[in-house]
Amino acid sequence: MRVVAIGDVGVIDKMIHIGDEAMFEAFVDAMRARGLESVVAVSANPAETSERYGTEDFSVEAVPGIGFAPTGGGRAAQEDRLDRVRRTAAGETGLLPDDDSAHAVIDAIRGSDGVAVTGGGNLASTWPSHIFERLAIASIAEALGKPVVVSGQTLGPDLTGDDSAMVARLLGLARLVSVRESASLAVAERLGVLPDRLQLGADDASFLLDDALATLPYCVVTLANHVGDADRDAVIASLADLLDEVVETTDLDIVFLAHFGSLDDSRVRGDSVVHERVMARMESKRVMAAVPADAPAAARIARSASLVVTSRYHPAVFAVPAGVATIGIPVDDYTTVKLTGALKNFGQDGILPVSGLLAGDGPALLARVWGERDATATAGRTIADSQRAATAAWWDRVAQVLRPTS
Repeated sequence: MRVVAIGDVGVIDKMIHIGDEAMFEAFVDAMRARGLESVVAVSANPAETSERYGTEDFSVEAVPGIGFAPTGGGRAAQEDRLDRVRRTAAGETGLLPDDDSAHAVIDAIRGSDGVAVTGGGNLASTWPSHIFERLAIASIAEALGKPVVVSGQTLGPDLTGDDSAMVARLLGLARLVSVRESASLAVAERLGVLPDRLQLGADDASFLLDDALATLPYCVVTLANHVGDADRDAVIASLADLLDEVVETTDLDIVFLAHFGSLDDSRVRGDSVVHERVMARMESKRVMAAVPADAPAAARIARSASLVVTSRYHPAVFAVPAGVATIGIPVDDYTTVKLTGALKNFGQDGILPVSGLLAGDGPALLARVWGERDATATAGRTIADSQRAATAAWWDRVAQVLRPTS
């Protein structure tokens, strides 16, 4: 089985996004366990991705994406490029320059058994270039007679009419589609995905690391720079107050865990910028900071925590299957859908909208979540047993679609 897979992978300028890498890695691990012999990753940094995931007994190839970044021609230029890529895959010539990156993607799909759009929250009008890229890849597969699966997606919630039509087309080309929240399931149903092809499940990276780990006396904190429409300084101050309350109430140390961060220790970027600002405002000095080098390391830290407080998605994804009590801090509709879904999938509901954070609702929620932590752990681990089985069954279905028939 040889598969072309697209996610948002590829470390550029030593900046890693743990969640994006985690979903791709979970897909590769699951397919390798089911007979995957070769994968071609569509990557922002092909050489880095090949080195990161390749091993002595498993070679990972990678090619750059087709590319639909907005240009002077705007959406019309993107639509024209999509059409030319489709027609080139179908056999027309002279539509693309010889050095166009689309040729490598077409060749990779031609030599594959199928295509996987790996997990992510890219199918929204917030990032139209991602919709174009994934539809182009699915259209190439269609032209070449290769099956397509779409796994572990958040759909919307912001989808314009034109983007809705494109996402509907993409999902319509897929043999299987999985989404990770009930809100995304409703969007998929509205877009016409057939029930026998559609599944609601946990995020693809939920069981990337599934070891039983000892619970350690720290609270993992991950904070993104994005605060929606809220006042950034006020959010920083409120977060510092809440984390001081965590230390006082729980007697836990604070571990700031960057999920978008620099692998160059000499440069403070990404989540670490916010973390340093919050640390500077905190009264407690029982804090430390880390930038994990890969997704399994991040998952291990989150799964070993006694508590997680996060405005990013994947710290919650890693923590809740292990029964770790988690507080999610969404800042807009998109992050509300994701964090609510991640917690709900494993029986939790500790959502603190940024408006509630600013209003001072954090200590009361913290008291409830911390007080219920033992029951949360028991319930979460029980739910994880059924979610783990459902995830394995999903990967079995994916492998069946992508496995060559002859």
